[in-house]
Amino acid sequence: MLIYKIFRRPEWDALRAAGETAGAPVDLADGFIHFSTAAQVAETAARHFAQESDLVLVAVSSAALGPALKWEPSRGGALFPHLYRPLRLADVVWDKSLPLGATGHIFPEGLL
Repeated sequence: MLIYKIFRRPEWDALRAAGETAGAPVDLADGFIHFSTAAQVAETAARHFAQESDLVLVAVSSAALGPALKWEPSRGGALFPHLYRPLRLADVVWDKSLPLGATGHIFPEGLL
């Protein structure tokens, strides 16, 4: 199963340069890297990145993350994937720009 992380462009550029990241400021504060499923990612974008346009959507295979990936309750009790180790560039299956359109973020075709 693919899970998704939304990065601001400078955060994505830093991951690409360093080869790994401990995440965005919210991840560092919480002690894990926040991910969303395909069913959750649009709400995550709307809730936490509502007016941001220069974003990158990153897909990662949940199976490849092993026991460092935990499914924990969050919004409304839904289980969200949380990574308890750095995210490595090698973990990334694909990345795509996540532009902001007139009615919200424009996700890759077929994702939602």
